[in-house]
Amino acid sequence: MKVAIFGGSFDPPHIGHESIVHEALKQLSIDKCVIVPTFLSPFKKDFFLEPNKRLFLLQKLFKNKKNIDICDFEISKKRAVFSIETVKYLQQLYKADTLYLIIGADNLEKLHLWHDYEELKTLVTFVVANRSGYLNDNYDNIQTLNVNLNISSTNLRESLDLNYIPKNIKEDVKLYWQNR
Repeated sequence: MKVAIFGGSFDPPHIGHESIVHEALKQLSIDKCVIVPTFLSPFKKDFFLEPNKRLFLLQKLFKNKKNIDICDFEISKKRAVFSIETVKYLQQLYKADTLYLIIGADNLEKLHLWHDYEELKTLVTFVVANRSGYLNDNYDNIQTLNVNLNISSTNLRESLDLNYIPKNIKEDVKLYWQNR
């Protein structure tokens, strides 16, 4: 089985995330795309929306979508989880013989700092979802997904701009923001 893992904070989920998943299903030869929201990124100190709210939003966003699973593995740990731990768990769960790990272009330059990076790169093929402003020479050696939407959850949180939130979760995100 060929599985693509798309992990991240998804704080909040936006149309860029949605586009990455659809492009992964279209451009990669995979049987399943597994979306894994973090409890807390190992590179961050806190989160904007509570982990279970982000999990709910992703479940609602991708409800009844073929070949897409939402995995609560990291959230259930109630701690920051390194990608290698998630990859090993999902490899066993899905009996995957091929694993892709989708990362945003903004993570590419710090990829070598990830926990157990040397082992991680033996287990997965990295796939970078490119984004305007983050293109660089490193793409020569890494598979890419042509998404090119310049959207980030950080910018959306700062601006509280709902225009980039998918329609079917927009009211939920608006309510969460108002109740913070």
